[in-house]
Amino acid sequence: MKKIGLRIFSGRNVYTHRSAALVLLDLGELTGKESREIPGFNERLLNILPGLMSHGCATGDADGFVQRLQAGTYFGHILEHVLLELQGQLGLVSKYGKTRATDQWGVYEVIFECHCSGLAERLVDTGLDLLHSILARREYNLAAALASLERNLAQVDLGPSSKALWEAARRRGISVRRIGEGSLIQLGSGRYTRRIQATLTDHTSCLAADVAGDKALTKLILKAAAIPVPRGRVVRSVNEALNVWRELKCPVVLKPCDGNQGRGVSLNLNSEDDVVHGFAIASRFSPYVLLEEFIAGKHFRLLVVNDRLVAASERIPAHVVGNGRDTVVALIEEVNQDPLRGNEHEKPLTKITLDDIAKLVLARQGYDLLSIPAPGSIVWLRENANLSTGGTAMDVTDLVHPELAQTVVRAVRLIGLDVAGVDLVTADVGLPIAWGRGAIIEVNAAPGIRMHHFPMEGPERDVASQIIESLYPVGAPSEIPIVAVTGTNGKTTTCRLVAHVLRQCYGMVGLTSTAGIYHNDRLLVAGDTTGPWSARVLLDDPEVEVAVLELARGGLLRGGLAYDRCDVAILTNISEDHLGQDNLDCMEDLAWVKSLVLESVRTDGYVIMNADDECSMDLMPQQHAQAILFSLQPDNLQVRRHLGIGGRAVLVQEGHICLVEGDRCKTLVAVAEIPITFGGSASYNVANVLAACAALWGLRVEEDLLRQGLVTFLPDTKHNPGRQNLFSIGRHSVLVDYAHNVAGIQGLTQLARNLTKGELIGVIAAPGNRRTATVFNVGQAAGLGFDKLFIKEDRDRKGRAPGEVADILRQGALAVGLAAEAVQVFLEERTALWAAFAAAQPDDLIVVLYEDLSYTMSLLTELACEAQSVHKSYVVAGGL
Repeated sequence: MKKIGLRIFSGRNVYTHRSAALVLLDLGELTGKESREIPGFNERLLNILPGLMSHGCATGDADGFVQRLQAGTYFGHILEHVLLELQGQLGLVSKYGKTRATDQWGVYEVIFECHCSGLAERLVDTGLDLLHSILARREYNLAAALASLERNLAQVDLGPSSKALWEAARRRGISVRRIGEGSLIQLGSGRYTRRIQATLTDHTSCLAADVAGDKALTKLILKAAAIPVPRGRVVRSVNEALNVWRELKCPVVLKPCDGNQGRGVSLNLNSEDDVVHGFAIASRFSPYVLLEEFIAGKHFRLLVVNDRLVAASERIPAHVVGNGRDTVVALIEEVNQDPLRGNEHEKPLTKITLDDIAKLVLARQGYDLLSIPAPGSIVWLRENANLSTGGTAMDVTDLVHPELAQTVVRAVRLIGLDVAGVDLVTADVGLPIAWGRGAIIEVNAAPGIRMHHFPMEGPERDVASQIIESLYPVGAPSEIPIVAVTGTNGKTTTCRLVAHVLRQCYGMVGLTSTAGIYHNDRLLVAGDTTGPWSARVLLDDPEVEVAVLELARGGLLRGGLAYDRCDVAILTNISEDHLGQDNLDCMEDLAWVKSLVLESVRTDGYVIMNADDECSMDLMPQQHAQAILFSLQPDNLQVRRHLGIGGRAVLVQEGHICLVEGDRCKTLVAVAEIPITFGGSASYNVANVLAACAALWGLRVEEDLLRQGLVTFLPDTKHNPGRQNLFSIGRHSVLVDYAHNVAGIQGLTQLARNLTKGELIGVIAAPGNRRTATVFNVGQAAGLGFDKLFIKEDRDRKGRAPGEVADILRQGALAVGLAAEAVQVFLEERTALWAAFAAAQPDDLIVVLYEDLSYTMSLLTELACEAQSVHKSYVVAGGL
C-alpha cells in the first residue's frame, strides 16, 4: 500500500465545501482484502486509536466505522478514518472523508478534510506508517508520531494572531487566502483586494514602520511633541555606554536600537558589570544600542487601530513560583508543559527560554538554575514583559484613563502608523501619564495581538475584528462581482458575450475562457484557462473590477474553485461528453461536478439554469440561491411553474428576447438584431444569449446597456474567435467552429444548412481521450449532418494509435447511411483541408472543426494566399 499522488484543495471542491486533500492510493497486495480478513488487525487499530470507536460512517450510527471494520472494509476507507482521527488528536476539527475507486485496479482516491495544506503530506505518510506497523505486527509509538506532526503543524500553520485575523475576516464574509508559507494573508478580490502580514497592513507606510523600528528616532519625535519618554541616547561601545550611565545617575535599560520582541533587552542595570554585560547582549543584535533610564512601574501594552485605543494589557514578565521542592530549571520545565505555551508565536503563550539574560536576572535575585525557591516565592526570569520571552498578560482595557488613551493615540499618529502597539511603563493606567510619572517606552509596528485574544486574566478582546474593520469598514465591499459559467456546450460564447456587455459598465473586466485570460480585450495568457489557477490570476489583480470565469470539468475536479462565493452562476447545459474520464461514468456524474459551481452562489445571488435541459433541471431542487430560468420554448412547463411562484425567466416570445418575472414581461430586443444568432438560425446561440441575458439581469445591468451589448457582439475573430466564424476564401465559403461532441455538431450543422444553397462539407476530428462509443456517436452525428466528410485527426491523439480515432468516426458516419465515397480520411489536417477545397463547389459550405485555432487559421491563410483572395464577413441566415 503506497501513496502515488497527493492533491490539495484550498477551498470549495466537488467533494466538500471545506479545504481538503486527495491522496491517490495504490493498495498493492491489499487490493480486494477487507479488514476482517486479517487476524487481530481491527483490535490493534482500535487499541492504538481508540477515538475511531466514535467515528460515524455510512450507517449513521455513532460507532458506524467500528461496524464497518467488523463487517469488513477496504484499506482506503480505513486510511480515510485514520487521517481524520490523527487530525482530531492534534486538536484539528476535520469530519469529512470519502474513498472512491478509480478505473485502475487497486487504486483509490482517499479524500479527507484538511484545513492545513502544509500538513497533508506528513499526515498521509504518518497514517500509512501506522497501518503498515499494524499489518507487520510492529510496535507503534503514537505519542512520538503525534509529537512529530505537532512540530510540523507549528512550522506550517498560521500563528494565533494571523489565525484570529483570518477568522475575523471569514465572520465578515470576506474571502481569505494565504500567500506562500508565511503569515502574508490576502483579503477580498480584484479591486477590493487587501493584504496583511501579521498586523502589518497595506495601509501601513514603509516610512512609518521604519521610524517605529528605530527606537531612538521614535523617542526623538515623541519628546519633541511633549510626550514623556525615558532619557538616554544611542551608544556604540561599552565605554560610551558606561559614560552615559554615569551621566544619567540612575538604573538604566540597554536594548538593540532596532530590535523587537524583547530580544537583547536588559533592564534595571545599575552597576558597571551589569552595564558591560547588558551592552554585550544588546550588541549581538545591533551595532547601535539604546541606553536609557529605567522607568519603575508596571508594563503595559496599548493597542491602537485607526486612531482609536481598542485594547490594553498589563504584561507580566516571565516567572515561576517556588514550591520548596523543585529547582528553578524544573519549575521552568513544568510551566512550559502548559499546552497554551509553544515555541515563538505558534501558540497563545511562548515557552520560557533559559538564556544569558535569564541567568543575569536570576543572579541579581540571588538564584541560579539549581536553586530551590521557597514555597510561594516569585522568581523572575525576565524584567521586560514581552510575551515572546515567556511573559503573560492581563486585560486592563476598561481601566485606562481617557487622557492616557488620548496621549497614546497621539503618539501613534505622530509616528504615522495605522496599527500600533504602544509599550508604556507607569504605576497606574487609571491616571494620565506625565513627566516623572511613567513614560512611553516604544511604539511598535506590526504588534502581536495574542495577549488581547488570550489574556491570562480578564475578558478577551476581539482586536482582530477591529483591524479587519479598519481595512473594510462595515458596509464596504470586499469582493468584486463574479459570474461563473459551466456546462457542456456554449460556455465560451456565453462568457465572451457576458464580458462584452459588462465592458460597458466597468472599466476593467477580467475573463477566463478556453482561449485565454483577458483584461478587457488584452490577452494576458493564451491557452485553455478554465481552471482555478487562471481564475486566481484575475481575482488577485487589483485592477479587475468584475470577473467572468469559464469553469470546465477538469479544473473543477482537479483544483476546485478559486473563489468562495460568486454572484451569478450559469449552467448552460449538460450533455454526453468526457464520460469515461476522471472516473465519470454517467450523466449524473457530470451533473455532480457541474453542481459545485451552482452551490457556490451567494444566497442573494442567482443561478441561471436551462429549463430545456432535463439533466440541468434535475439540479434545481438543490439550489439555495434564487433561480432565473431560460428557455427557447415559451410554454416550457418548468418555466410556467417557476413564474407561477413569482420567479424570473428569460424567453423568446414572438421573435423577441423577453425578461419575465411572475406575470410581468419586458421585451428587450429582437432575436434577428443579435448577430450571433444568425437571424435565429443558430438556436444554440439563441440559448447562449438567453443565458447571458439572465446573468446580466441578475447583476442588475441596465437594459439599454444590455441591449447595446447584444447587438454589437459579432461572430467574428475579434469578438468570438473560433466560434461560427465565416470566411470567403477564393470561391469557397468556410465556417470555422469548435464543435466536438454530438450536441455541438447537431447544432452547428443545423445552422450551416441555413447558410448554404449547396452541399455541406465537414472537415472533422474528435478528441482521442473520449470513449470509443462517444467518438462513434460523434461520427454518426457528422454522418447525419454533412453531405461529405473529410476526416482528420488531432495532432495530440491522447494516447490513441494513428488512424484509430479517424476509423471510429468513419464507422459512425457509415452506420447512419452516409455513402462510403462521401467519407474520406486524411490524418493530417493540411491534407484534409486541401482535399475538401478541391472537392467543394462554389455554392457548397466547408465547415472546419479545429483542434488548435491558430494552426487551422494559418492553414486557411495559406489557402487564401493561394486563391489570392480573402474576405472575412459575418452573415445573417440565408445569404453569403
